[in-house]
Amino acid sequence: MNILSKYCYLLLLLTATIFCNGSDSSPEFVSYEKFGARGDGKTDDQKAIAAAHEYANKNNLPVKARKNARYYIGSGSTVAVIRTDTDFNHASFIIDDRNAKNYQQPVFRLEPDKPNRKLKTLKSLKKNQSKINMTFSGKVLLLLQNNKQSRFNRLRSNRPVQKSPQRDLIIVDKHGIIDKTTPLLWDFDSFTECLVHYIPPKPITVKNGTFTTIDNGKSDKDCYHKRNIEVLRSNVVFDNIIHRVRESNTPHSYMSGGFIAIRDCAYITVKNSAFTGDKRYAMVKYPENRSGGYDLTLWRATDIKFINCRQLNDIYDDSYWGIIGSNYCKNLVFDNCRFSRVDAHMGVYNATIKNCTLGHQGISVTGYGTLLVKNTSVKSKFFINLRADYGSFWHGKIIIRNCQFARMPTQKPRPVELIGGVNTGSHDFGYTCYMPENIEIDGLKINDQRVNKKYPPIYIFSNFNNKYKSDKYKEQYPYIKTRTVTIKNLKAHSKKILISFNKFMFKKVKIVQK
Repeated sequence: MNILSKYCYLLLLLTATIFCNGSDSSPEFVSYEKFGARGDGKTDDQKAIAAAHEYANKNNLPVKARKNARYYIGSGSTVAVIRTDTDFNHASFIIDDRNAKNYQQPVFRLEPDKPNRKLKTLKSLKKNQSKINMTFSGKVLLLLQNNKQSRFNRLRSNRPVQKSPQRDLIIVDKHGIIDKTTPLLWDFDSFTECLVHYIPPKPITVKNGTFTTIDNGKSDKDCYHKRNIEVLRSNVVFDNIIHRVRESNTPHSYMSGGFIAIRDCAYITVKNSAFTGDKRYAMVKYPENRSGGYDLTLWRATDIKFINCRQLNDIYDDSYWGIIGSNYCKNLVFDNCRFSRVDAHMGVYNATIKNCTLGHQGISVTGYGTLLVKNTSVKSKFFINLRADYGSFWHGKIIIRNCQFARMPTQKPRPVELIGGVNTGSHDFGYTCYMPENIEIDGLKINDQRVNKKYPPIYIFSNFNNKYKSDKYKEQYPYIKTRTVTIKNLKAHSKKILISFNKFMFKKVKIVQK
């Protein structure tokens, strides 16, 4: 920001402060118009919106937009920091990305009242440790990282292995007791980063806003951009937030890093909201691949809920990428959502998917703990896909109750496979890869009418390793197989259930049918 811009911004803030205090020393809320916003859909209101939130934060006041206003967000990089309740009041916001100066800056950022602080006195932690010999002023989130140990060494056929540092997050009370719902998943012999994130006891609400992003329409590299709502504060409720995208007719565009991007925080609820799947484009570096971004992203976050949310474009249209992507998360809940997929890249600990309808990418996960899927309809290649790029692992159990499954109509007819994945045992992913120890299926209706008139068997697992056909094959990094699959109340035209095309690999898996 140049000197003139800074002067104009400070003048806006000073004028509005005098106006607010002159008319009412204790206003009920702060409006954008008091800081110079026009809300006409043409005038750039970005600086006025940021100034309004700055004043509200300093005076602990809520913000309320003008009903049905149209606020234009231009090319600037001013960030509106939200620390108080915000009611967008059914106004609309036009975010014009065509000439943005900085694609890595959000439009809104929810920040904690206290900044994260470094914890230098903690030297090590052990997996499943229950207590830390420290005290805190209240409940906190510890954000942990060790660059000396790599995990989630991502394997893709046409690219170099992508290694990531060991990361984790735990909730700790004021006495140092680790919350049982966020157990330590790794041993930490040292820390490259150990941050204390204070969890505010009172939630703030952000509600009733409609946002339209005008696609930038050009990109010369593969990267994610923001121009979004970035969430760095714990204890937030989003209600009735709608995001649309005005697409460009270009061969490539920046990929969205999430319109709502939740990072390094806890206890976030997004409800009664609608989002847009990102369009797939040919990648610049790997043009043979088509990829896209996300409208919702989660990074090292816990206790995140999506309730009564939907995707605005067709969840079965594979020209759009997955609506959501997550990494290093714990305790995710999806309730009554209509999305193209639910996804966990670098692991989720405990996930619940209930009352949902999921489209062409279905459930695509890696992780630990319990994956519970109930009262949910999936129309995809597999009912659950254990991500091959991270070793197709789920260290825990999978429970499926009262669900429906069908393959996409656009996919070639073939026998039904419920659990998909690939692991040849030849790559070090940075951890021992487990298949779910136990799988419980109680109530699953499978639409297998398109297969053929003879209705071949239904397979529990796809062929995870087509080379593993005898004892001669040795896994360099052993893949720990499932122990039991319990099946009750399965309905399908086929009357036969088999373990897999690859009977040898899964020969020790016990199927219990009731």
